[in-house]
Amino acid sequence: MAATAMAASMTLTLTGCGSGSGDGDVTLKLIAADYGDSEANGSQHYWDELSRAFEKKNPGIKVDVQVYSWKDVDKKVEDLVKDGHAPDLAQIGAYADYAAKGKLYSADQLLSIPTQANFQPSLAEAGEYQRVQYGMPFGASTRRLFYNKKLFAQAGITAPPQSWSDIAHDAQLLKARGVKMPYALPLGPEETQAETLMWMLSGGGSYTDSIGKYRIDSPENIKTFDWLKDNLVGKGLTGADPAKLNRADAFQSFADGDVGMLNGHPTLMKQAAAKGIDYGTVELPGIDGKAKTTMGVADWMMAFKQNGHRAEAGKFLDFVYSDQNVEKFSGDYGLLPVTTSATQDMLADDKYAKFHGFLKQLGNAEFYPANKTSWPLVSKTVKAKMGAAVDPQGNPAGVLTDIQNTADEADNTTG
Repeated sequence: MAATAMAASMTLTLTGCGSGSGDGDVTLKLIAADYGDSEANGSQHYWDELSRAFEKKNPGIKVDVQVYSWKDVDKKVEDLVKDGHAPDLAQIGAYADYAAKGKLYSADQLLSIPTQANFQPSLAEAGEYQRVQYGMPFGASTRRLFYNKKLFAQAGITAPPQSWSDIAHDAQLLKARGVKMPYALPLGPEETQAETLMWMLSGGGSYTDSIGKYRIDSPENIKTFDWLKDNLVGKGLTGADPAKLNRADAFQSFADGDVGMLNGHPTLMKQAAAKGIDYGTVELPGIDGKAKTTMGVADWMMAFKQNGHRAEAGKFLDFVYSDQNVEKFSGDYGLLPVTTSATQDMLADDKYAKFHGFLKQLGNAEFYPANKTSWPLVSKTVKAKMGAAVDPQGNPAGVLTDIQNTADEADNTTG
């Protein structure tokens, strides 16, 4: 890989600007997702400022960035590619299907060696399709358990939970104190696949085994969701029907002071602090103690071959992934940096102390099986079915087996 990357780097140096166009100036088109929660802090502002700085240093290359909501951005890119108008760059949620169809440049065809080597190893590996990196991580997060310190104190709870039995015990005390949602369990259609994976990991399972084969209906996963059904949902400790509770609503309820504890990512810190919530975070509780690992999530940057602007796209991406720009994006939007050097800078800065627990987990975090082209369908199926599995009358084993069958069929069809 090093030899390939060096060859690619030399090619970039030799060809220079305009290599893919045959004439002078080139305009790169980038479709990006919006991480802001209002017009004032939308991602368009970040990209406009970054693009102007890049264009000033590289007068032969223009960058046209269009930002879409997460609800629309993946579909926008999909439609453009289907219509034969692929953007040069896309910063979206999944890359594997485009890589499988041969539509993307690999990372070593685009990036300088120092840039590619600087990605967090766990993130770089998560961006590989058939052992070649096509997805370049852009924005990452890990998950921790958030708890409301005031509500815990009022319920007489002196320490955050470290095991499932602690969660159940503390939730009972919170309920007795009148807390609306002792434990918020968002298994509604918005982001069910995330909450599902967090609980799988805390129970010693996952979506896949060590060689990447789906193991959704494993004994560990069945035990996990049986426990949730019997010990949290069945005892009225979630305060809402998990199948109807979306992650955004659960976060808002935590910020409103109505939730005792829930699994969350770094952006919840800003949301809770804005409402004056005194909160703490701890590693995800497991069956008998802290979970061995947590969930990591990365969004992806990718470069399409169609327009032939490999050299220009690579030059722009080297700029995007400079420490200054990575740290600014992470700081602006409450996400974890995706490069090793920016991570080290953040860990050394007390200003980011509340991020340190999330950052330290990133190297060992487990990600969605986004390198499988079957994953989008499996994720969609999980969103549709997992909430009902933990209903007091639900059947976790039946639901997990049903999803496993869908996953096997999709895997056999798409690879």
